[in-house]
Amino acid sequence: MTATTTTVPVPGGSDRVDVTLRRLTVDGVGLNVATAGRGPAVLLLHGFPHTWRLWSPVIGGLARRHRVIAPDLRGYGDSARPADGYDAGTLAADAEGLLTALGVTSAAVVGIDVGTPPAFLLAMRRTDLVRRLVLMESLLGRLPGAEDFLADGPPWWFGFHAEDGLAESVLTGHEERYVQWFLDRGTLGRGVRYDDVRDGIVRTYSGEAALRSAFGPYRSLAATARQIETALESARLTVPTLAIGAHPVGRALERQLRPYADHLTGHVIPDCGHIIPLDRPDALLALLAPHLDGDRDM
Repeated sequence: MTATTTTVPVPGGSDRVDVTLRRLTVDGVGLNVATAGRGPAVLLLHGFPHTWRLWSPVIGGLARRHRVIAPDLRGYGDSARPADGYDAGTLAADAEGLLTALGVTSAAVVGIDVGTPPAFLLAMRRTDLVRRLVLMESLLGRLPGAEDFLADGPPWWFGFHAEDGLAESVLTGHEERYVQWFLDRGTLGRGVRYDDVRDGIVRTYSGEAALRSAFGPYRSLAATARQIETALESARLTVPTLAIGAHPVGRALERQLRPYADHLTGHVIPDCGHIIPLDRPDALLALLAPHLDGDRDM
């Protein structure tokens, strides 16, 4: 295993934090993983179109008190791009295997967008492993509660990405413009403040193969929805959970979770786009700190 070091910015100043990058093989899939800090483990699961660099503005704040673990999901960033395994259940198994490979026996898990369903399923499956859960800016399958958000149908790109072979055939050669559209939209037009973070994300979406794997979770939405429903048929979400919304999801995720969660707190960050860690990192850290530290002495 080869490890390299990079740095990530600390918002509000010129400081940067060292991050170790390494490649671990989990169930035959090579995963690129960023780690920083010491203390109770926090696993960060990104979405689309992101990589581990999505978390760059919050890694420094978290690493002061936690061991931060931020992988590129399978098919994303510098991780391997297998032909299948993009349903939330398999992504949750990847996350579990990663924690095992790193020797972690207890972790808080944070998921956003595509990373939310696997974070949820991991918490449902492994209450002995997941001590705290944070879910952000996503929906959980077909669970009730998101009717207002879906009143005009799901976002247009869900269908576009889900059609096998279509999106990558249209977008190859235009990847940077497409990814930049999401980064701008997800920050309410403010854009990504750090060029190296933006460029590091955009680079890994180049080429038809990279696009195809990135659309994998959208092509697995039906399987993911069934997995979520099956998980809730015989169990409840017992892990202390924080649901964070912004624009556009708002409280839809919280409403989905409310009937099934024993310990749920919900917040909406005002004037914040979908890509919360890049748009309002300080506001996110202010919510994460008390939740993640809630059982620090346990």
